[in-house]
Amino acid sequence: MDTKQKILLEALRLFSQRGYDAVSVEQIAAAVGIKAPSLYKHYKSKQDIFHAIFDETARRYDEFTDTISVHVNNSEEDAKTFEEITEDDLVEKVKALISYSLHDEYVSRFRRMMTIEQYRSKELSDLYSQRYVHQIHNYHTELFGKMIAAGVLAEEDPCILAMMYDAPILVLLGECDRHPEKEEECRKKLEAHVRLFYRTFNSRRKG
Repeated sequence: MDTKQKILLEALRLFSQRGYDAVSVEQIAAAVGIKAPSLYKHYKSKQDIFHAIFDETARRYDEFTDTISVHVNNSEEDAKTFEEITEDDLVEKVKALISYSLHDEYVSRFRRMMTIEQYRSKELSDLYSQRYVHQIHNYHTELFGKMIAAGVLAEEDPCILAMMYDAPILVLLGECDRHPEKEEECRKKLEAHVRLFYRTFNSRRKG
């Protein structure tokens, strides 16, 4: 692992444990095993390190979701896949996403850090909202709109459908973060939610 990547990993570990404001560049450098001046050769500031972590987290998430044909930045690309998806396949995709979000150390630490820091920093609050609320909601709103137009979903407001679909998933993900021992219970609730949504709003299934 090169020094730049090690800086990001150690900074993320410290941020997720102590909070962004409580960690200094000197502490990050010490965790990496270098001096602060050496760290500045790679990143200009602590904020620069944070933005690099943000970009790396997004890259890792997008790389994983590509493997299961989910592209949160491109509902057009996913529309055909989800128009034809079965209930069981949808459940498996959601399970894979949740498992990755919970157990990929990099992504999990970033989400937990952002959950805490959103209450301390306006900038981080905006980033949290964009990454974990607006981006996902907008993606599903657009995707459901396309599926309604294709006659796959019931003719309801796609924005409201997205809210109904996303909210329980985000709640259960947060529950697992706070109480890891409840993961199996949350997984069962998650599957029940996805199956109920599919059976309630899938027009072709009703037909």
